[in-house]
Amino acid sequence: MNPESKRGLGRDLLLQLPFLLWLILLWMLLWNQFTPLALVTGIVVAFFVTRVFRLPTVELVGRVNVWYSLVFVVLFLGAVVAGAMSVAIQVFDFRRQPGAAIVEVPLRYADDIITTHVAVTASLIPGSLVVESDRHRRTLYLHVIGMHTSEDVDRFRAEVLRWERRIVRAVGTPAQYAALKADAARTEGVR
Repeated sequence: MNPESKRGLGRDLLLQLPFLLWLILLWMLLWNQFTPLALVTGIVVAFFVTRVFRLPTVELVGRVNVWYSLVFVVLFLGAVVAGAMSVAIQVFDFRRQPGAAIVEVPLRYADDIITTHVAVTASLIPGSLVVESDRHRRTLYLHVIGMHTSEDVDRFRAEVLRWERRIVRAVGTPAQYAALKADAARTEGVR
């Protein structure tokens, strides 16, 4: 093994350390044992999972804006409640069918982490579910109920893009945040 590949392996392990620790903790919680044996087997399982089921190494930037994160959480909880009420109303409205559509949402600032955050956020809000994610085109496809017109689809797409912007403000990379601010300044300048 040459020194360059050793350095690459060490860098990968360092970048995956939070994930490895999470897997070890999850293993110990799964067996409800916090013993040295559970720790050792957790380490073995974590290394096995990360080496056999190899995923691309994702670098965490470590940038968290506390204010925007708090705003995101509050708005998200409100959206979950509003979504649940909307779905309940549609279910009990026997006069018309709720309507559904597959909506394509091309993301603007997304890397793998932001795409995952947006997909999870959109899926956790009642009434929508991610059915596919195109990584190369940075596009999400969501099954959404309550869609009757193209205006409904456009409104939903705009809402998902607002969630993307909120997530970038809260945990995006400095480059993503700068691109978001530049786009906002351009949009303000056009108006």
